[in-house]
Amino acid sequence: MISQNAIDTLRHTEIGTRGLFIDGAQSQGIAGATLPVISPIDGRVFASIADGNTADVDRAVKSARMAFEKGSWSRAAPAFRKKVLSRLAELVEKHADELAVLGVRENGTEIGMAYKAEPLSAAGTIRYYAEAIDKVYGEIAPTAENVLGLIHKEPLGVVGVIVPWNFPLMIGAWKVAPALAAGNCVVVKPPEIASLTLLRLAELAAEAGLPAGVLNVVTGRGAVTGEALGLHMDVDAIAFTGSGPVGRRLLDYSARSNVKRVFLELGGKSPNIVFADAPDLKQAAVVSANGIFRNSGQVCVAGSRLLVQASVYDRFMDELVSATTRLKVGDPLDLTSDIGAVSSAEQLDKNLGFVARAQIEGARLVTGGERILAETGGSYMAPTIFENVTQNMQLAREEVFGPVLGVMRFDTEEEAVRLANSTVYGLASAVWTANLSTAHRMVRAINAGVVHVNTYGGADITVPLGGVKQSGFGRDKSLHALEKYLELKTAWIAL
Repeated sequence: MISQNAIDTLRHTEIGTRGLFIDGAQSQGIAGATLPVISPIDGRVFASIADGNTADVDRAVKSARMAFEKGSWSRAAPAFRKKVLSRLAELVEKHADELAVLGVRENGTEIGMAYKAEPLSAAGTIRYYAEAIDKVYGEIAPTAENVLGLIHKEPLGVVGVIVPWNFPLMIGAWKVAPALAAGNCVVVKPPEIASLTLLRLAELAAEAGLPAGVLNVVTGRGAVTGEALGLHMDVDAIAFTGSGPVGRRLLDYSARSNVKRVFLELGGKSPNIVFADAPDLKQAAVVSANGIFRNSGQVCVAGSRLLVQASVYDRFMDELVSATTRLKVGDPLDLTSDIGAVSSAEQLDKNLGFVARAQIEGARLVTGGERILAETGGSYMAPTIFENVTQNMQLAREEVFGPVLGVMRFDTEEEAVRLANSTVYGLASAVWTANLSTAHRMVRAINAGVVHVNTYGGADITVPLGGVKQSGFGRDKSLHALEKYLELKTAWIAL
């Protein structure tokens, strides 16, 4: 674990202006424009990044295409790719302190969570796919004896990766690692407010021996660089995590360009369901509080809708409020802080807008609901709980992506299922019960890509993550993620 001394040393490291990473080296944007990087810790500018444009994206895609066609990576033996990616995993671990603090300075995630969820998780993901790729086999079809049917698995080509600002390194690794392991070349478009760790990852990849052009990073505004990547005729696939509206635009870009594959992990409004027979209501309350309030609620699978059975509602709410008020919000680079900063002033304003609307619509504010620590200049918000929430309220229907929890009560299992599924999303969920039959029925009944039982969060790289309905399609994590980045080719051979 990182020490406070290391954090305090790294928090003041000068960054300066970071360029794009194209063809194995840093490169300034063609227009020379830059964007400021504002830390949500104190509201101050601490670095700047290149504000790339369409021409920069084109340079990066051309570099990736040339590298792919050259074949030094795409046609290399899986054992070679495994060796390079394993070295990259080691380098990410070696630089874990640096990467963790750098990321926190950008997006405000509390350092205890960031250290595990960003560099350590990314290193583990890269190592997982490095180890997996030389165990992926082609197939022989069951044909007549005078025919040999072979099914080859080949890389797609150039993959565009667009990731969000909440966990850019972790989510970036979920996409970049399997894409690279499969032999593809990649162009990453990081979030405007959190690009630095992915730029550093590209540098470490070059140090690990990744050939030039195989991994490129183009920073800039999504409306420019993201659109250019989505519309590019020489990009074979886009892997995206982010909002629903942007996901829809990427589908449109695909239709307007080369019908590239698009894989979407979008929003969620995940139900966290507590039955009266939950094994430990106090523990369920503690985990539920963490499941919505850690990282200031800026987690795609956050349990933002809490459904509690009526017979234990009052008791559970007492435990929930107690667990919530014990959480310390503060400087995310202080190891004693349980919750860090909201990612930006704009996101904080959006969160507070949800609070105001919930009160107008009749929800009862139990705790929180306001900006705190304003004297720091940073963006901090008290963990917020509303009860008396109904399905027609904005708070029950729309993703806040902030530390705001809506609580509802239910009587029967059937009602819990109805409430849980009364959303356009279907990313994650949880069920708390000591009854094995109830647990299995709920796992089948809930429309979500992930159903936790007697826990919330914590699923590792061995299992897939993705949603149903308007939470998107395609899966990150696990061996199934490799399927997105491999093309099937049939060879039908007359003997």
